[in-house]
Amino acid sequence: MATLQLASWATNLTFTDLTEPVIAAAVNSVYNWAGCAIGGYSQDAPRIAQVTTQPFFGGPPTSSILGSNGSTSDEYADAQLAALINGIASHIDDYDDTHLETDHPSGRPVASALLAVAEWQGPVTGREFLTAFVAGVEAECKLGLGVTPEHYDVGWHITSTTGSVGAAVAVGKLIGLDTARMQNAIGVAATQVVGMQEYFGSMTKSFHVGRAAQGGMLGALLAKNNYTSSMQGLEAKYGWLHVVSTRENATAYFDQLGDVWEIEKNTFKPFPCGIVLHPTIDAAIQLRNETIRQGKDILSVKSINLQVNSEVLVLTGKADPTTGLEGKFSVYHAAAIGYLYGEATPAYFTDDAVKNSTVIEFRKKVNVTTDDEQFNKDQATITLEFDDGSTLEKHIEHAIGSLENPLTDADLMKKFINQVSRQIGEVRAAKAHAAFKAIVNMTDVGQLRAMY
Repeated sequence: MATLQLASWATNLTFTDLTEPVIAAAVNSVYNWAGCAIGGYSQDAPRIAQVTTQPFFGGPPTSSILGSNGSTSDEYADAQLAALINGIASHIDDYDDTHLETDHPSGRPVASALLAVAEWQGPVTGREFLTAFVAGVEAECKLGLGVTPEHYDVGWHITSTTGSVGAAVAVGKLIGLDTARMQNAIGVAATQVVGMQEYFGSMTKSFHVGRAAQGGMLGALLAKNNYTSSMQGLEAKYGWLHVVSTRENATAYFDQLGDVWEIEKNTFKPFPCGIVLHPTIDAAIQLRNETIRQGKDILSVKSINLQVNSEVLVLTGKADPTTGLEGKFSVYHAAAIGYLYGEATPAYFTDDAVKNSTVIEFRKKVNVTTDDEQFNKDQATITLEFDDGSTLEKHIEHAIGSLENPLTDADLMKKFINQVSRQIGEVRAAKAHAAFKAIVNMTDVGQLRAMY
């Protein structure tokens, strides 16, 4: 009954069901996604994808490529292409939001699909948009919880594998699917399961997200026109839940729908890299500041000794990254740049930064040991040893950007402006920030692109 349960809840959800904290979390999640999509468009991956696929998507250019800063032909595309490109762009920098119990829910597939359809099928009010958005986020997070951690541990990329279902639910909600059609939409999305961890550190990781947005959208649109699927696509013996995981408990989490809101657990990354690297970077930055306060030379460090959970090495154990994308999955690179520069912005996860001789030298000083009894995935301890034999140590219990130590509104705004400015300039970045922050009061979210 899991598919029916999810479909029924989503089709009956209304804006009045959303609490003020849920609405606030949704707004922040959408505008964080928009910042990632606009800023990420400066990377090669979305541009290659757009140039490659645009000749094959012949629909009317109804939906915006958020980060495009060129000709009109580049700024708009048909809805499916827009969902693909915005999905890729929003994930390529790994600057996502994070639902620590699962992965990166809000935007990637859900918002990328939803905005494309809202622009195409609108007008859609801000309240309608956010209601559909929350439905999609809750769907993918609850589904992810139902197979966590086995699903992820075997090697699936949970952001995209659950994201296609979330996108289908969100788009299905927006276009008014009834419960039966929503079940079909979930089934069509679920059968398009996409994304494995082997591709972390390459452009293909962000392709997972763009493709999940496309797949979820297609599932909802097909279902609207009475395209059939399994009505038990999630829970059937050979359905999604049993094929992609050795354990499932979706019903228990679907029972919480509308009572426990997963979007309220959403946090936002201060650093554009794998979330398990954030405690390491946080510790390294604080130790750099302490090194300077004590009058020590930061270059006199002999070794950087790091203690973390074993999952950190599983996901980010690339000792010798050769590209910026690989650097996002290297705990050695994360520790080195955090300590050397006292920050970890996108500028430190480029090909040039990864190949910098000083960075390479410091990566070789990083020694990693793992301890699953003492360290969770969001914890780390770094001990610096200097040439004179002295040491400094820092333990991170909850990294900046976590639920326990969240980014402030000012931090989120700074992150947005910094990302977006590099692509469309500071003036337009400020306008884009104001537009997306005010989405709840909009009478037509299809006008967002025109507002910056």
